[in-house]
Amino acid sequence: MIDLDRYKEILDTLSRNKTRSFLTGFGVFWGIFMLVSLLGGGKGLRELLSSNFKGFANNSGVLITQNTTKPYDGLKKDRSWSLSYKDIERLKQQIPEVDVVTPLITKWGYTAVYGDQKVSCAFKGLDENYQEIETPELYYGRYLNNLDNLQKRKVCILGKKVYKTLFPKGGNPCGKEIRVGSVFFKVVGVDYNSGTMNANGSTEESVVVPIGVMRDAYAMGDTINMLCFTGKPGIKVSDIVPKVRTVVARAHHLDPTDEKAMPVINVEAIFGMMDSLFKGVDFLAWLVGIGTLLAGAIGVSNIMMVTVKERTTEIGIRRAIGATPKNILMQIITESITLISVAGMSGIVFTVLVLQMAELASTTDGIVSAHYQISFFTAVGAVLFLCALGVLAGLAPALRAMSIKPVDAMRDE
Repeated sequence: MIDLDRYKEILDTLSRNKTRSFLTGFGVFWGIFMLVSLLGGGKGLRELLSSNFKGFANNSGVLITQNTTKPYDGLKKDRSWSLSYKDIERLKQQIPEVDVVTPLITKWGYTAVYGDQKVSCAFKGLDENYQEIETPELYYGRYLNNLDNLQKRKVCILGKKVYKTLFPKGGNPCGKEIRVGSVFFKVVGVDYNSGTMNANGSTEESVVVPIGVMRDAYAMGDTINMLCFTGKPGIKVSDIVPKVRTVVARAHHLDPTDEKAMPVINVEAIFGMMDSLFKGVDFLAWLVGIGTLLAGAIGVSNIMMVTVKERTTEIGIRRAIGATPKNILMQIITESITLISVAGMSGIVFTVLVLQMAELASTTDGIVSAHYQISFFTAVGAVLFLCALGVLAGLAPALRAMSIKPVDAMRDE
């Protein structure tokens, strides 16, 4: 049963010196604000930075070409070379650890046109396997499929920015035709993937068509710009990369050790670096937040010591009329817990409101870019930690109050 008289007495005690109680509670308020805001902000920042790699398979790699930097097999250095479609089969047949291999070609300087609207775009040729590398976020329609390439259908997928520019009034554009260069393509999907890590151009600013159609329509021959691949489950991309370079180098008369001629973007390594970075951020958030909370709790303990000193006579009289040491102990600890809990809960509520505003600010088209809110269990953990701090902060003052004897109290009076 709740002892209302006790809590009324606690309220009277804390309100005797409002300024002192407020400043003491503010230390706890600020500590919990720092802890929760750092945790929520770190979570939002993680999502915000991770969105740069949104949809990209974390066990993937991308092979590109640059001029050679080493002479090899009688050929001089600084020689240009190109990947070909035969390299796809080479990787599949000679490297069993590889799961998916898919090509990518890109044309720049093209303009997509629909009616009176037009927009510059990255014009990409892909096959249906590319969605294993970069997962599309389809807002309308579908992605490319095997029949699109086999039957060489003139269909396309629009990126978010391209769609919004060509269709400013919105609505489902599937079935409508746009023109890229001199060729017309039927829209079959809209990809809202907004990650900034994209192969050869932003997905938002791209028009994607079947790779076979692009090769024929623009006479691109056997050359491809990039080879994207994924490792089988349990296989690290970093273990595959040397084998990929060896196979490609053998076919194109390159030095297998010439890494600058065959650079590979290891997405798995990038994800690993991101995880390590945010583990450090989380540790720093807990360190700073808990440190600030402990400082606030020490302030509460000090102020409770002053309060006990001021109430020496009162405590002595309580002891004289029958109050047990346990009663005095519980009274002081309850006052400490109440002060810390009220200040801490106020800090949690205020922080949640701040994080909610940050979340609303990162919302576009009803899609939240980053979630800054803390989890329910984190909030519960913070409350329990506050209660523990309240007990610890009130323990020393409570023990001092217990040691007060009626005779000493009267002498102090």
